[in-house]
Amino acid sequence: MGSVHLKALRSIPGAELIAVCSRDPRKLGGDLSAIQGNLGSPGENFDFGNIAKYTEIDALLADPRVDAVDICLPTILHAPVAIAALRMGKHVLVEKPMALDPESCAGMLAAARSADRVLMVAQVLRFFPMYKALHESVRSGGLGAPRFAAFRRRCAAPAWSEWLADPKQSGGGAFDLLIHDVDMCLWLFGKPEWVSATGPEALASGIDVLAAELHYPGGWSAFITGGWHHPKAYPFTMEYTVVMDGGTVDYSSQGRAPALYGADGCEKPLSMPDTDGYSAEIEYFIGCCNSQQKPEACLPEESATAVAMMRLLLESRSRNGERMRCEI
Repeated sequence: MGSVHLKALRSIPGAELIAVCSRDPRKLGGDLSAIQGNLGSPGENFDFGNIAKYTEIDALLADPRVDAVDICLPTILHAPVAIAALRMGKHVLVEKPMALDPESCAGMLAAARSADRVLMVAQVLRFFPMYKALHESVRSGGLGAPRFAAFRRRCAAPAWSEWLADPKQSGGGAFDLLIHDVDMCLWLFGKPEWVSATGPEALASGIDVLAAELHYPGGWSAFITGGWHHPKAYPFTMEYTVVMDGGTVDYSSQGRAPALYGADGCEKPLSMPDTDGYSAEIEYFIGCCNSQQKPEACLPEESATAVAMMRLLLESRSRNGERMRCEI
């Protein structure tokens, strides 16, 4: 994600890259060609010749020229580094998941309030055109109440970094990947009354799959499924289906563009902004920093709720799908 964010920064007027921090000499020299990921182009070489290069985060945070820090580190480091940056008076954009547990999220929120700095979590789906179009379709109310929703996200188990395979550092595949869809359900529908989940976890083989059900008032459910499958060959895909009184909104990254299939029998493409989600996300964050405004489009409190709900789903999975009240 560091590579993805660097590419996005180049297209944002007024954003200046002051410093980079890594303990990997090759990356610190600008060679990010070995970077892999689910979305976007592969890594590339960057010119860091006129940019301060640090191997320790404390040194970067002490640089008075740095106004904001973009944290793309293993999940277990999100909370301590974000809190340290906020205490040094820096604004913070931190990659998802916000942290590994609600207590760490609470510490980050408290540090942001105390420092009066902007804290935002990079829940980038909120800025992806196909998901912004879905949000508009649901939240406008023009299609009536939701009756069913399904979100799916899956990929090969990542082989490019050992920390991801350690649930104590990453939360595991279901947590790391499906936090996107948990956040999306909260953004679209709010908190459910109950949750339940099942699915296999065999990280030694690269498997960490979740089938979750969010039970909403009125007797309808949103389903979230996916996770990590066998390494290397398994393709990345994401998709959604939301059924409302006035029609079904549907999308798949496997070639089905976002569209409304109306109750009148007609198909209509969804109107989408022509933007890159990562650039839009970072540009929005920078705008919030410049205006000293809370990131209302992606509040850190909502990202913390997504972490709490994912912990609850994993607890339900550990109890063989026991239905659990969503008191978060």
